[in-house]
Amino acid sequence: MNMRVMMMAAVAAAVMAGPALATGKLKCNVKPADMKPIEALKAELTKQGWTVAKAKVDGGCYEVYGVMPETGRVEAYFDPATFEKLYVEQRGKVLFKKG
Repeated sequence: MNMRVMMMAAVAAAVMAGPALATGKLKCNVKPADMKPIEALKAELTKQGWTVAKAKVDGGCYEVYGVMPETGRVEAYFDPATFEKLYVEQRGKVLFKKG
């Protein structure tokens, strides 16, 4: 296979994989009408002792950057309909992954 064909195949594979890898971590399939306000998640986490630096929607999930009282600085993902913790990572190390 020549180099041009291999490059075209690699680009096609990357384009096709793009939506599935939107978050790099996981994807949530929650209808916008079923999503609780992100401010409510931030308030709940603050009650639990978190310091929330940033919260946003990523891959349909709520992604939070903050500081957990037990472990320090983390990146975490939550279900936007239930606020269930789905994934927590600290400096590339997975601390929690549902399932």
